[in-house]
Amino acid sequence: MTSSRSCAATPTTGCRKLLVVLVTSLMMSQVQAADLLEITQDALDKNADLASAKELFKSVEAGRDVQQADLLPQVTASGQLAHNRQHESQQPKYSGSSPMGSSAGDDNVTAGSLKLEATQALFNARSRAEVEQAERQIDQQLYQLAATEQQLLIDVSTAYFEILRANEVLDARIAQQRAIERQYEQAREQFDVGLIAITDVEEAKARFDQSRAQRIIAENALQVSFEALHRLTGKRYNSIDMLQKDMPVVPPNPSSVQVWVDLAMERNPLVLASQAGVEVSRSGVDIAQAQRLPVVQAFANYTYGDSDSDVLTGHDSASQVGVGVSVPLYTGGRTSASIRQGTYQLASSQYDFEAQRLSVVQQVRSQFTQASNNVATVEALAQTVVSSQSALDATRAGFEVGIRNIVDVLDAEQNLYNAVADYADARYRYVTDLLALRQQSGTLDTEAVSELNGWLNSAQQVQLDQQPVAAPGMDIGAPPSPET
Repeated sequence: MTSSRSCAATPTTGCRKLLVVLVTSLMMSQVQAADLLEITQDALDKNADLASAKELFKSVEAGRDVQQADLLPQVTASGQLAHNRQHESQQPKYSGSSPMGSSAGDDNVTAGSLKLEATQALFNARSRAEVEQAERQIDQQLYQLAATEQQLLIDVSTAYFEILRANEVLDARIAQQRAIERQYEQAREQFDVGLIAITDVEEAKARFDQSRAQRIIAENALQVSFEALHRLTGKRYNSIDMLQKDMPVVPPNPSSVQVWVDLAMERNPLVLASQAGVEVSRSGVDIAQAQRLPVVQAFANYTYGDSDSDVLTGHDSASQVGVGVSVPLYTGGRTSASIRQGTYQLASSQYDFEAQRLSVVQQVRSQFTQASNNVATVEALAQTVVSSQSALDATRAGFEVGIRNIVDVLDAEQNLYNAVADYADARYRYVTDLLALRQQSGTLDTEAVSELNGWLNSAQQVQLDQQPVAAPGMDIGAPPSPET
């Protein structure tokens, strides 16, 4: 309470900083961090690419109804209403020759007619082949939609863990800058009492400037990494949950790469879409060949006509029921050319399917190898961090007794924090490579994301607008003064 009254009475720089910290803490406490599963659901609901793919699927699905309409009854109605005016001025050459007298005069008649016609296809091989092709196109687009959804899941997860990786790299660069800063201050103090040369001070200052630049780059990378989530979800997040340190790093399960390859051949949506594309092209050949077959349809029509002519009474009507057959005899070579074209397209789609299949096999094997090797890499880099820390401690001890110089210490500092950054990079690469393996095998879904989400720690978050805390007596954003 005393401190609060003192700050209110005398708003010193320290008090203002305290107030800023308190206000910032209150604001952050009101912001709930988002986790991977929540962000994934946002992306599934709001991502523009996925929404476009869904609408395209509906469009292709509606195309089947368009083709089926040709096999269903067709009913048309047509009518006409016309006013006819006829003027006659001719007269008989001899007035006495016509007992009826003169034929000159005007005749105005209004006539109307109505026609109803219905047809029903009895045999139309081309229309049936077009419906079959539309069905295969729906299958193909459904697999494309699944591929788009899986790509969105991997994009969101990759962007999420890229933020966590950038945050750990930033922590390492901040710690590195602080450590080198302390080394720089110590070097200046030793130079002031004549224990080291000015070259050691300049070397320490150069390393400090380098570490400061690395820290700034890491800060920018963290801020930029948040933008990827906004692009994928259309929503901004101020903080996200961190990954637990004890998340197991284990080889892929199943442990056989052939099992993953077999899964991919059965479930990879791009492979299945390419396979459906072969069937679409095969249906195209069927459509072309069907143009040589006759078309049989039943028909019925009814016509009605009437007029207000003075010399006619009543109305006219007629009806007709029958079956019609049309047989294409010669179409200028169009049918033969269409068959050749469809055959070439079928062959092309078969090659595309084989290329897609081999590509997925190669990617599954590569991702499996990377995910497996990442386990050993993470373990090795974790040991590298431990070894680098021991080497740094030994180098500092040697520097204290005069058998190591400051350059050795600075090198050991940099090696340690590079190892920390490399370890973080390998750890998150392991996660994203496992997800990529599941994507290639066609087993990546929200359940897999939810399982991974269970390893997040809601008690620790990465903040978008976090500010690095300066070391005591030093502004971390600026190099220390060369003056003591």
